[in-house]
Amino acid sequence: MSEVKVNKISPRTNCGTVQLGDSGDTFTIPAGATITNNGTAAGFGATGAVSWDTTVKTSGFTAVSGVGYFVDTTSGAISVNLPAGTAGAVVGFKDYANTFDTNAVTLVQNGSDKIGGSTVNATLSTEGLAVTLVYVDATQGWLVTDNGTQDTASTAQYVTATGGTITTCGDYKIHTFTGPGTLCVSCAGNACGSNSVDYLVVAGGAGGSFGAGGGGAGGFRESHSTPVSGCYTASPLATPTGITVSATTYPITIGGGGAGSVCTAAGCNGNNSVFSTITSTGGGGGARYNGGFGPYPVTGNFGGPGNGGSGGGGGGVCVSGDITSGTGNTPPVSPPQGSNGGNGFTKPAFSAGGGGGATEAGQNAPGNKTGGRGGTGATTSISSSPIAYAGGGGAGSDNRSNNPNSPITAGAASPCGTGAAGGYETTGSNGTTNRGGGGGGGGGGGPCSVTTHYGGNGGSGIVIIRYKFQN
Repeated sequence: MSEVKVNKISPRTNCGTVQLGDSGDTFTIPAGATITNNGTAAGFGATGAVSWDTTVKTSGFTAVSGVGYFVDTTSGAISVNLPAGTAGAVVGFKDYANTFDTNAVTLVQNGSDKIGGSTVNATLSTEGLAVTLVYVDATQGWLVTDNGTQDTASTAQYVTATGGTITTCGDYKIHTFTGPGTLCVSCAGNACGSNSVDYLVVAGGAGGSFGAGGGGAGGFRESHSTPVSGCYTASPLATPTGITVSATTYPITIGGGGAGSVCTAAGCNGNNSVFSTITSTGGGGGARYNGGFGPYPVTGNFGGPGNGGSGGGGGGVCVSGDITSGTGNTPPVSPPQGSNGGNGFTKPAFSAGGGGGATEAGQNAPGNKTGGRGGTGATTSISSSPIAYAGGGGAGSDNRSNNPNSPITAGAASPCGTGAAGGYETTGSNGTTNRGGGGGGGGGGGPCSVTTHYGGNGGSGIVIIRYKFQN
């Protein structure tokens, strides 16, 4: 076998062409040998493969068979002239700046060559498109043999949003709304990074009643998905499914607490809190006691306990009336957003039931002169610290048929941030602001003009949004 050893082969004329062998010849590259290409390689590889030219094209040009091109149409649409149709000829194009959908590339036929069997020029108008075309024959001309978009090999993108008070915890961002506002999502992210959020939505707690039932806590709804918002201790009511967001605005509604009753009415229900598809219902108002004897006439609309996120406590009854509690988780959702209130107690010294809490029903009035405790709320660390929400208001108690100076026990506050109920002729405490707790029932034992034993107000609600914003 003959052997030629040289350091360089150059064409005879400047910028000429060097031909290796003739048609039908075979050139063998032995194992271990390396061919380094520092220029543009055209026509190498199997039929249908291209060598990519990494010089980005920003204006019209004529394609060469065997070459793929990165085309940037940021500044406007571009026309590309296809090479002459020869069987096995191949070209490729890639949307460099993801702008083909705004400014398309037009593939211009060479003479009578067809594209997909048509004599009409082709248009590339899909964002992120990469496409390879091979010339087959005069009948079909150029046919697409491969195409795809950048999404096939997508990189991680994360939710980006503004609104509320923003804090961070490691790779997670937390938006806290204590009043009405808007979560503005500018980037919805993707599954490789994050595209959903977890939430806590607590409604306003209800007001306690005059001399009677504790207010029900506002509805409590939470989600916790570890990939979405990380590892933290959520409440037992949390659902594992967050909300997938899109690049839009999400109005936030924060429910106010219901007013405590004055004299002849039940406590007012709390107001709803809303984020996206999640609505937490305001707590049900506590019922007023119904007297019927004593030195002053008892008149007016005493009102039964209210239904809501958690139910209001039932009022104590001397003669007749409704001692049963309000119903929680109304309207029903799963997991439940709250619990029922507690029942009242009848004479001789009637006492009322506690308001329902997120995770526990309000306590029934244990007996004579003792109001029921408010139901336990729920604790979550979605804000990065354990905080309790949505506890029921404790109930008031009356001593109307006994010595006014004898001991009276008001219903205790729930363990989750609501105010305690009042005792004999004592005002019920208010639920804590932005915790959704029910107001305490006021103590009975005197005419309704005595303002010191009115019911306490419910606490306002809150909305917290949490999601992954980086890795």
